[in-house]
Amino acid sequence: MRNKCIQWIFSICLLVHLSGCIGEEKYANDPEGNFRQLWKIIDEQYCFLDYKSIDWEAVGAEAQRKIVPQMDERQLFEILSEMLNQLKDGHVNLIAPFEQSGYNVTSNSPRNFDETLIGNNRYLGNDFHHYSGMKYKILNDNIGYIYYESFQHTLDERSLSSILSYLSICNGLIFDVRQNGGGNATNSARIASRFIEKRTLTGYIQHKTGRGHNDFSTPYAIYLEPSGDVRWKKRVVVLTNRHSYSATNDFVNHMKGLPNVTILGDTTGGGAGMPFTSELPNGWTIRFSASPHFDEQMNCTEWGIAPDQKVDMSSKDIDKGIDTIIEAARKLLHQ
Repeated sequence: MRNKCIQWIFSICLLVHLSGCIGEEKYANDPEGNFRQLWKIIDEQYCFLDYKSIDWEAVGAEAQRKIVPQMDERQLFEILSEMLNQLKDGHVNLIAPFEQSGYNVTSNSPRNFDETLIGNNRYLGNDFHHYSGMKYKILNDNIGYIYYESFQHTLDERSLSSILSYLSICNGLIFDVRQNGGGNATNSARIASRFIEKRTLTGYIQHKTGRGHNDFSTPYAIYLEPSGDVRWKKRVVVLTNRHSYSATNDFVNHMKGLPNVTILGDTTGGGAGMPFTSELPNGWTIRFSASPHFDEQMNCTEWGIAPDQKVDMSSKDIDKGIDTIIEAARKLLHQ
């Protein structure tokens, strides 16, 4: 785990260093200058332009036609946000004092989750345990169930050991990260390290080294070290949907392919670029994906990670108070 954290710190420091080496030409603080600065930052530092086959020149030309000297800041914000949305990236945000732009990567996807269902007596009910964003319970068929709502919540090693020890009498474990929009990737690695028995290659990361769309460093390997504390050695089913994004995507990437783990539900939402920030002449902040992550076979997971078993929620089950995806996981763990 310590090595994993060191790798993350090294990656972040290297990203800052290399981004500084690329440099940014400064433009005037007017609509045209702010547009040109933003377009150039994305052109030189955003990491998925070629991967997504985006004609950034054409996107910029379309936006530039709408830029006029007398426009107000809200009009400018709308045009720049519309341009950024062409990247189809939930990690891309334009942040102004009055608003923050964002792209909804899951707008056309089935939700495959219902908070009211996991809260009924069939699942968590009223007598579940809750610590730092992690709700857990032993279900009536002796299957452990954990719902983790956000990787933004930090779980210390002692608490994580306590949770896994409590569930150790169970025949299997359901780890539900549906609707988890991400958070701290260090947390995803900390939790995933409880499910491996040896040092495991889980992926790679690259950094921009120049202004060209494909100017990247050689891939840096990311290894996960097994935790020295309580580890789970029984079967695990990880539940995902399209809202499983960013650090959650990273967690699923760590877990997929492990011999005792099955990913079940829907394809994750993706979000495989390490975010970086820069600033426009008017003080607005631009956040964007700067360093691409890959799985252990060098496949980019920006568009998401497919489950081992695809399961959608059934409207008939929902009407009966049943979560189709949880039930499929329970059935799998009893086989």
